[in-house]
Amino acid sequence: MIAELLSVGTELLLGEIVDTNAAWLAQDLAQRGVDVYWSQRVGDNLPRLTAAIRQALARSDLLVMCGGLGPTDDDLSREALAAVCGETPQIDEGLALNLRARFVATNRPMPQRNLKQAWLIPSAEALPNPIGTAPGWLVRRPDGKRIVALPGPPRELQRMWLSEVVSRLSLPPAALFRQTFKTQGIGESAVAELLGELTLSANPSVATYAKRDGVHVRVAAKAASEAEARELAQPALEQVQQRLGEYLWGSDSDELPMLLQQRLRERGETVASMESLTGGLIAQLLTSAAGASAVYRGGVVAYGAQAKAAFGVPRDLLKRYGSVSEEAVQAMANAARRLFASDYGLAATGVAGPDTSEGKAVGEVYVALSGPGGVVVKQLRLPPLEREWIRERTAYTLLALLWSQLRAKP
Repeated sequence: MIAELLSVGTELLLGEIVDTNAAWLAQDLAQRGVDVYWSQRVGDNLPRLTAAIRQALARSDLLVMCGGLGPTDDDLSREALAAVCGETPQIDEGLALNLRARFVATNRPMPQRNLKQAWLIPSAEALPNPIGTAPGWLVRRPDGKRIVALPGPPRELQRMWLSEVVSRLSLPPAALFRQTFKTQGIGESAVAELLGELTLSANPSVATYAKRDGVHVRVAAKAASEAEARELAQPALEQVQQRLGEYLWGSDSDELPMLLQQRLRERGETVASMESLTGGLIAQLLTSAAGASAVYRGGVVAYGAQAKAAFGVPRDLLKRYGSVSEEAVQAMANAARRLFASDYGLAATGVAGPDTSEGKAVGEVYVALSGPGGVVVKQLRLPPLEREWIRERTAYTLLALLWSQLRAKP
């Protein structure tokens, strides 16, 4: 079955709200084995909305519309569906009665314009909305295609979809299995090169995505049952792990700070940090999971040379090599470890932009890990993008460096 999503509302096109409904529906449909090939956004314009519905019906088996079911003049989903079906909407007395009762129950007068929400066409079945005033529509076309129209508020849409729509659609038996692997220390193009021919497969499919915590690799397979889908995906899962093993740090819902906390707890070890360009982001990530106090001793944001010196970085070293240097970050990591009496010290310094610093380009970054086995320093030459992107990439690279050290130790 091929499905299409159509989100209605000029506010979507103006960027005033984010279309979370389409994302939620796409995930739910994929999990049910339904292929979503297209997703459209259309403003509150009757000719364009009507054209979008006709286009969707020409290429899809199922159309799910979100929004445009309110009581105002610019809520046009009912009018557009009626035009496409060649039918005239009429007030359904049962829907009108329920609508009036809802207003009475909340001790509010019902505006006359709300009767628009009681409209129905002959080919549509009304879908109850237990928490809102706008019923949905389910239209069954003579050619077997179906149209679902749901209200825009996500809480209403999700509840109606699960309780009223899915059972009425009689979807063919199918299931999707998917697993996402998470990597660090390697770019997306390099990941794709290592995966090679795996990314050309259709079922199972293997795809890469650049995320804030590294490159993710998703393996997905569709079959009649979840067990069959998992079995179909197994060879690809094994190949991904084999080819990317040294770069993998987790999968699916794993979060790197939580994994680090668990591993440090198991080993009875602690960590501290000294940050410059990341401005406390490393400390924030390390303390994002409950129970962090058991493994995170503390940290400082030493932004300038004076602050670095105050926390134990030698002034002559900073004067000779500068704050953005391999020598400086190594001294910062050692100082953090010494200052907080921790097993590991993390440090980061660099230029987040938009201006250069000490003659160093935007994106030049140094991170260091000081531990029982010595100090590991890594230089990054990141693209001169937004400050926040450089800061996030730096922080996650440093956490991944700690993870690789902990994973390698017996």
